[in-house]
Amino acid sequence: MNNELRELIEQLRKKMVTVGMSEGFTSEETIKLSKRLDYLINLQMKKVPA
Repeated sequence: MNNELRELIEQLRKKMVTVGMSEGFTSEETIKLSKRLDYLINLQMKKVPA
């Protein structure tokens, strides 16, 4: 699962940057993606219960 989670994080990070560049880094969609990315990173670091 760790490799799957790492890949998901990387895909989400790329999507967030792409959306941020096109819609702006404070757009609702960019912020939504950023929050999801934060959650997954915290999950990976075991700060959030699975």
